[in-house]
Amino acid sequence: MKVLMINGSPREGGNTACALAEMEKVFAEEGIEVETVQVGKQVIRGCVACYGCGKLGACVYDDMVNEVAPKFVEADGLVVGSPVYYASSNATLDALLDRLFLSCKADKTMKVGAAVAVARRGGITATIDQINKYFLFSGMPVASGQYWNGAHGRTPGEAVEDAEGMQQMRTLARNMSFLMKSIALGKEAYGVPQREQAVQTNFIR
Repeated sequence: MKVLMINGSPREGGNTACALAEMEKVFAEEGIEVETVQVGKQVIRGCVACYGCGKLGACVYDDMVNEVAPKFVEADGLVVGSPVYYASSNATLDALLDRLFLSCKADKTMKVGAAVAVARRGGITATIDQINKYFLFSGMPVASGQYWNGAHGRTPGEAVEDAEGMQQMRTLARNMSFLMKSIALGKEAYGVPQREQAVQTNFIR
């Protein structure tokens, strides 16, 4: 099994990386392969809703989004980690996720998603809610831990001193591992839930 981790922080080795590294230790114990992609310093433009991806099968802007897409397709789970900027995730990460989830047409159903946020003090829950919406929109089960999926720290490496935050990361990784393995067994025994053809409505009459 494989987990793709997307680190939205521009700081390599920063507190978001510390939180994800704590999860990676557990994934290794569970026999789950991990690949981490650092996106925070990349130049990634936002989605312009051109829907060209529907024809191309990839985003029309050929940058890191199209590099991450096949990794997402192969993964059984996706962990998205972000520092908190004004009670939300890094704008570069937002741009990548908007375009990735729209342009990647592969079935995302039953891939397990987990959101991780790291802050000096506040904004963690708002950031987690924001990231979780990508999973919910795509029919992805959302992994939970024992509290909000976050850690606290300001200077690089300080999050490691957050004992509760690090425990939360380990619990989240164990729960996510269990979910992925359970879903794999369920697919063998029962397949995947039947999906109806999508119905889209609006309020213009």
